[in-house]
Amino acid sequence: MRGRLIVVEGVDGAGKTTQIRLLERSLGRRRRLIRLREPGGTRLGERIRRLLLDIRHEEMAPVTEVLLYMAARAQLVEEQIRPALRRGANILLDRYYHSTAAYQGAAGGFGVRGILDLAERRLKFPRPDLVLLLDLPPRTAARRFGAKKDRVERKGVAYQERVRAAFLSMARQDRRLFRVVDADRPVDQVHHDVLEIIGHVL
Repeated sequence: MRGRLIVVEGVDGAGKTTQIRLLERSLGRRRRLIRLREPGGTRLGERIRRLLLDIRHEEMAPVTEVLLYMAARAQLVEEQIRPALRRGANILLDRYYHSTAAYQGAAGGFGVRGILDLAERRLKFPRPDLVLLLDLPPRTAARRFGAKKDRVERKGVAYQERVRAAFLSMARQDRRLFRVVDADRPVDQVHHDVLEIIGHVL
């Protein structure tokens, strides 16, 4: 039986990593959960991640950024995601190609539809069983950043506002895939809702 691919999305600071850790603790081994992140999750992917987030690469062209994200993702899909799904494991994935559509596609000007077509039709990445969107106003999310921001976090609140709008637009257009959770609440309340939604999928 094929495993389930559950993706957690949201603007930077929305609490994705926190909720994934809580899910891992709540559901654990009995659900055969594997936690992965993007970009990264493989030796090659982690090297690409460092390139993408390094503040010394402010000059990176939008098309370069898109292709680096897709390259890291392709490695993760072939090395980790497809084999895990085939053996029946369930994956909790911190970001996926909808992030590229929101960040580089909408906020970066590359185009949302172009990113989705590249990921789904050209590269044929596995489609998620659920995209859980943790929705949080970027100004609130920005207060959660540490003093040291990576290259993407340094792009500012206006950029993150465009990212949030793109995520919400994709969620409205594909209500069967997306579930939106209000992340502007205490962690335990958000976790309660997240756990209930994911329970139906698993």
